[in-house]
Amino acid sequence: MIRKRIGYFLLLGFLAGSSLMGSAQTANAPVTDTTKAVTGSLLEILHADSYNIKKLDSLNQFISYTGKVIMKQDKTLFYADSAVLNLITSVFEAFGNVHINDADSVHTYAQYLKYLAKEKKAFLKKRVRLTDGKSTLTTDELEYDVTVKIGTYLKNGKVVNEKTTLTSTEGYYYGDTKDIYFKRKVVLINPDYRINTDTLQYNTETEIATFTSPTTIRNDKKLVIKTKDGFYDLKKKRAELYKRSIIDDSTYTMTADEMAIDSISGLGEFRGNAVYRGKDSAKGFDLIANNIKTNNKRNSLLATQSPLLLLKQDRDSIYIAADTFYSAKLSDLLKIKSVPRVRDSVDFIFSEDSTKEDSTDKYFEAYYHVKIYSDSMQSVGDSLFYALKDSVFRLFKEPVVWAQENQISGDTIYMYLKNTKPERLQVFENALALSKVDSSVYFNQVKGNSINAYFDTTGQIHFLRSKGNSENVYYGVDEQKNFIGVNKNSSDVIEIKFDNGKPKRVVFINAVDGTMYPMRQVNHDEIKLRNFRWLDNRRPKSKFDILSGQ
Repeated sequence: MIRKRIGYFLLLGFLAGSSLMGSAQTANAPVTDTTKAVTGSLLEILHADSYNIKKLDSLNQFISYTGKVIMKQDKTLFYADSAVLNLITSVFEAFGNVHINDADSVHTYAQYLKYLAKEKKAFLKKRVRLTDGKSTLTTDELEYDVTVKIGTYLKNGKVVNEKTTLTSTEGYYYGDTKDIYFKRKVVLINPDYRINTDTLQYNTETEIATFTSPTTIRNDKKLVIKTKDGFYDLKKKRAELYKRSIIDDSTYTMTADEMAIDSISGLGEFRGNAVYRGKDSAKGFDLIANNIKTNNKRNSLLATQSPLLLLKQDRDSIYIAADTFYSAKLSDLLKIKSVPRVRDSVDFIFSEDSTKEDSTDKYFEAYYHVKIYSDSMQSVGDSLFYALKDSVFRLFKEPVVWAQENQISGDTIYMYLKNTKPERLQVFENALALSKVDSSVYFNQVKGNSINAYFDTTGQIHFLRSKGNSENVYYGVDEQKNFIGVNKNSSDVIEIKFDNGKPKRVVFINAVDGTMYPMRQVNHDEIKLRNFRWLDNRRPKSKFDILSGQ
């Protein structure tokens, strides 16, 4: 008790100015006085093994403490091996095993500390470590504002939060909100992803990373995500991305105004000018829509809101529009459902080898108001099935196909493509082929139970066969292109050979019956075949008809 009082009065005497300039006083007794006599209400000296009092001038009056130094300001405790306190400026420096306990919420460690008691600002150096119980920040130099619990480093730092590590050149830690703002050369690494960016906000409690600058996200499966704005929840493995973000996978890329991705469920939603692009060079395609939903576990997607499928070729791409597109793996479909086969179809689509993983193991289904456009072929229908492997359009519910001057319709049409150009057609039930005779009002007509049409390399029909209750109306023209009459015939099979897209020779096989009429002795409307409909008004005239939804 005597030593305690002696130390207390020595300090009071010093503060009263009783010591001369340059004089010094030393006490070896432990400092345990918890009064605020030393620096008013700013600091309390709780403990030191020894102290030294020194007054240099009116602006420099010091007390140095050594051995288990403990100081307190409000709810903040300071620990160090030694410290020097300027009584005039209320600034102290601490050395060795520095520890700041900020209300038991934030703990900071270093080998050197300069603390401004009036401003409540700490400047720490040498092996600095800050922890809030959730994460640990390490750096060489740190500024910490005790009042607002903000820590700042400007010379490289690292934050470790469980399995996540973040590094950057600059960092700003907010103790109240548990947010850390990283700037310049930011890298986030966890077992699932590696993130590189220039600016990132990370919350150590929620483990949500927020991006506000160009950011690249990679995983070990060669997935790359590029974004400028968004966030990723590392706990729930969910992300929302904005501003035309891009996902680049081994078999596809996805771009959209907005993205919502759930890595656990495998679900994703892409909104606003979403573009899904297949990477296969031979079977390249783009699926464009205002809304695309994906299921990575099922390798499926659903496109709505003005979707458009583009089958890409250098010269003659195919554009397909519908109300809805659905796509998934063909090999998965074949396990639960048979794909409609057609005679002479490419057999490898149904072989066991065809189920091996590849970029063409994909099919598309289009529903309602289907429209197809390419320079060499156009079509409309109710629904469509298309597999990348066999390149066959299966059109259902009264589809219509146009190729040059020819219109072909039926209940169902299978259209075979080669290099995105029509190679042949198979028409089932109520098959009907029409072609306008030059610029006249007359039409050559063929109908039957089924029709097979074959195309040349320019996309024009060069051979057509109608089978089963076949009928034909053909207008004869002489070399001067004058009409010489009209033939109406029926037979079991009708074969027509074309030259430059125009009928050149007609062959009738089995049960042939027919009549040739002079042009002026026939009612041209009455000789039209059953179900005759010239549907040129429904024909897409350009890709813009598809894009505009006309």
